[in-house]
Amino acid sequence: MSTTKRNSNRKASVLLETAATSVWTNVREQQREMKRNAVLQTAARLFIERGFHATSLDDVAARLNVSKPTLYYYVKNKEEILLQCVSQGLEMTLEGIDASRRAGGNAIDQLIACMRVYGRLVTQDFGMCLIRVGDEGLTSEGRDQLRKQKSSIDKEFRRLVAAGVEEGSLNPCDPKMTAFAIAGALSWIGRWYQSDGEYSGDEVVQHCIDTLMTGIVRRAG
Repeated sequence: MSTTKRNSNRKASVLLETAATSVWTNVREQQREMKRNAVLQTAARLFIERGFHATSLDDVAARLNVSKPTLYYYVKNKEEILLQCVSQGLEMTLEGIDASRRAGGNAIDQLIACMRVYGRLVTQDFGMCLIRVGDEGLTSEGRDQLRKQKSSIDKEFRRLVAAGVEEGSLNPCDPKMTAFAIAGALSWIGRWYQSDGEYSGDEVVQHCIDTLMTGIVRRAG
């Protein structure tokens, strides 16, 4: 066999080995991320059911049917779990708001889309954890991080309200106070919503949006 052919075979072997290693690494990383998400999801549900302070890592491990030391492979401590749960809820909201912005439409269409994104989020585990537990169990550094993310959501609501007033689709109002009212009403869904209740999450959110957009006072004509 010629030297050129041997070198070619050697390179091909190296490439195959590298590809196999890469695939194996990706599979392991995906599996680890899936398990980490399972830890966060389970913890979020327990925080909602029992409260942050009443939930221990032992409780999370028991619910997952794993040992407590196993959890430390995915998270450092309970505070990190809460931070990640709440952060995921905020990130999901911001991603949804960004998607509604890219979809285009006038200001009121985008505002309603953002309200729907936020409303749906607070009927889900990470969103409920964000609303019901909040940042009470975090250090000042953790609270600062979450407040910056919350501020981004508030600014987006304010921007869309102001744009709606400017385009004439919304009544003249104070964008700051109106954004607070919208976010407050939608956030409260996360306090009382029950998945096994009379209405589905989407129905609850739509009822709330309809009330916010049309009001409850009947107008003449």
